[in-house]
Amino acid sequence: MIKVLIVDDVMILCQGLKAILQQDTEICVVGMSHNGKEAFEQCKELQPDVVLMDMRMPEFDGAYAIKEIKEAYSHIKILVLTTFDDEETIEKAIFSGADGYILKEMEDGKIIHSIKSVAHGISVLGGTVFQAVKNNWKTPGTSSVELNLTEREREFIHLICQGYSNKEIASMVCLAEGTVKNNLSRILEKLNLKDRTQLAVYAVKNGLD
Repeated sequence: MIKVLIVDDVMILCQGLKAILQQDTEICVVGMSHNGKEAFEQCKELQPDVVLMDMRMPEFDGAYAIKEIKEAYSHIKILVLTTFDDEETIEKAIFSGADGYILKEMEDGKIIHSIKSVAHGISVLGGTVFQAVKNNWKTPGTSSVELNLTEREREFIHLICQGYSNKEIASMVCLAEGTVKNNLSRILEKLNLKDRTQLAVYAVKNGLD
């Protein structure tokens, strides 16, 4: 069972999302928060698996909550669900530590699928979000030589951008899952990034996807 905390300052939206999510037998909504500070406090009490996080809220916004939650509870996954797909908001969310970013216009089934993906360690960028990242951040002409990446590392990055888990990548390249995990750690360290989500955005920005 995936425990979900919904964070949004619009009460009726929280209630609607709860009704939608709880139609799935694998998801349980354990709470609802209405700003970033309240979300952080509820994470301590409820220990959700996934936080469904809006970005723009009064007083304490999504970026504040993401940063605080990730610093205190790194195991909790955070999936941003918002109406904003501008570069500034996406960048703020991802580099605060979000594990995924989708828009409220998505179909109910896709939101549920995104929650399950993030819960299982797969980074998610909604279609239009991915395109916004690609349009605004991609830097033409950057190569693996300039970034000091090996061909195998480029292959791993490409597969991560496709949404494959470490286990799936291991099977595809005929390596042990632990080896894939170690390689991913080295890539993150080399590029000074925190997690798979930041790596996916970095890859799009630098033409490595």
